[in-house]
Amino acid sequence: MTGDQEGQGGSRVVPGWRGRYFEDFTIGDIYRHPLGRTITDTDNIWMTLLSQNTAPVHFDHHYAAQTEFKRPLVDSTFTLALVTGQSVTDVSQNVFANLGWDEVRLPAPVFAGDTIYSQSEVIALRPSNSRSEVGIVTVATTGFNQHGTVVITFRRTLMVYRRGFGPRIGQVEPDLAPRT
Repeated sequence: MTGDQEGQGGSRVVPGWRGRYFEDFTIGDIYRHPLGRTITDTDNIWMTLLSQNTAPVHFDHHYAAQTEFKRPLVDSTFTLALVTGQSVTDVSQNVFANLGWDEVRLPAPVFAGDTIYSQSEVIALRPSNSRSEVGIVTVATTGFNQHGTVVITFRRTLMVYRRGFGPRIGQVEPDLAPRT
């Protein structure tokens, strides 16, 4: 079943959010991404291990206590990945390809225990010159902590499918037949 179709017992199947297509973006629109995320020590340690970041300020509490921050800093690439991920539901659910991140800035530190929220503003749009099925979208994204302090800003450029051209997300329907 797809769209608003009748299900068992007269109930309606209502499709969920499927993200924006190129035609849905307007310069100046701001999307406040719906999910915040509290960062843990484990997140920070895993990221440093996965990325082989050997800077002790991220995982050595004794070392970090000797810095002006007095505690470990969250790996900035984790912050970049988290805030990018938070934006997917609004910006790149229907992405063809990421083209780049520019002007990444980290104006304030992030620590374990901080909750990060984010928003993106559409700053540029244009049709693709090489692929008629996509358009180019550029957003300015801001990540901020639970106090509203901005912890990261960046510009991200991506190719987004035009409506009707992207892959379809497969749906498997539950078998609700009674079992005997």
